Parts: sequence; structure tokens; C-alpha cells
Amino acid sequence: MKQSGTIYLIPTVLAEGTADQVISPQVKDTVRHLTYFIVENLRTARRYVKSICPELVIEQLTFVQVDKDATPAQVQASLKPVLEGKDAGIISEAGCPGIADPGAEVVKYAHQKNIKVVPFAGPSAILLSLMASGFNGQQFAFHGYLPIEKRDRLQALRQLEKEMHQRNQTQIFMETPYRNNKLLEDLLATLHPDTRLCIAANITSPEHEFIQTKAIQQWRGQLPDIHKQPAVFLIYK
Repeated sequence: MKQSGTIYLIPTVLAEGTADQVISPQVKDTVRHLTYFIVENLRTARRYVKSICPELVIEQLTFVQVDKDATPAQVQASLKPVLEGKDAGIISEAGCPGIADPGAEVVKYAHQKNIKVVPFAGPSAILLSLMASGFNGQQFAFHGYLPIEKRDRLQALRQLEKEMHQRNQTQIFMETPYRNNKLLEDLLATLHPDTRLCIAANITSPEHEFIQTKAIQQWRGQLPDIHKQPAVFLIYK
């Protein structure tokens, strides 16, 4: 029986133009020898591969998109070449694949088929924001995106604050960038004045990175404008 290929989890940048600072030579060497990629976004992935390995001819590589709307059949089909012996790289739209990323479904199926999975270190907005927050790094929970409807979102925020106290747990969440400022308004209106909030935006960007932790009452009148900027939000007591 032919041996399966290996899946490499390829981290990508969080901020444009930072590959030389945050992507290791090991990642670049691996990408240089791959011809098959399973990616969240075709355009982003092609551009990223070309940026870290400019000598590669993109037209000679195969990119298969597996995004949040991919069916189980599409996930399984993406791994067919790997089962036949071809190595593959998984690339998220930003950061580390498999973390708040549809690549996790590919990895899940890979394990079911006994395919070897190799993760590489790289920038993760979730972990980097937690590291820089000053919050509890031993007990924390990431909740992804909060509900869009205002009533549901406010209820979710109150529940996160409750869990923060009950479990002594840092609560981490995100928002679609164009709704960031509205979320900040909801945070200030909903959370206890003494609850601490860390706003981490444009992580790893040399010019625009913003990471600050203050109590809710201290943020009043001093909120940054992070409209349409990638950000992570964390709360802790």
C-alpha cells in the first residue's frame, strides 16, 4: 500500500510586509518544496507563497480552497492527493492554520486517515494578544466572533464577564473589523467599570500595532479608532 504524504501547517503573516520578521526559514524551506496547498483563500495564499518564495512559479502549483463553507465531501476530496502520497501545505488567510480556521477540519480528517501532521510555529493573534495583555495565561477561553444582533451580543458579553469571575478565566473574542468600534461601545456600556479590557489591534505591524490594557472606566473617552483594523479583545478581572 502506498504511503500517505505529510500535511504541513504553514503559518502566514498577520500584517503585510512582516514575513521576514515573523516567518521562520524552516517554513520557507518547506513551502519551497511543496506543490500542493489546501488554503482558506486562494488569492491570499497564492500571494503569500510568492512573497516568501519568489522563485516559485505559482502557475505550476496547485491550490485547493477549503473555507468555512466547505462540505465534508470537499474536505475529504482535498486530501485525496495526500492519501496518494503527495505532501501538502495548509495555509490560513492569516496567522496559524487550525486555530479559529477551517483548516482544522482538514487536520481532523487527516488524523482519521493516519496522515502525519506537522505544525510550524508562527504568529497567532490569539496567543500574542494574550501574552501582551497581562491577563491570566493559565486559564483562558477563546470564543471567536460574538453574535451580530445587539441583544444577543450584549447577553454574550454579560455571560463572558460572568464566566471570567466564576472560572478565573481570561475571555478572548473577535469582531468583524468594520464593527470594531461598535463593539467597543457595547463593551463600555455593558461591562463592570472595574473589569479590565485589552485591545490588541494590528498585531506585529511595525507602524500600527496597538496593544493596551485598562479598566473599562479608564477606557471611557479614550477609545482608539480601530475601524476596519484586525483586532482581538480580551477581558479579565
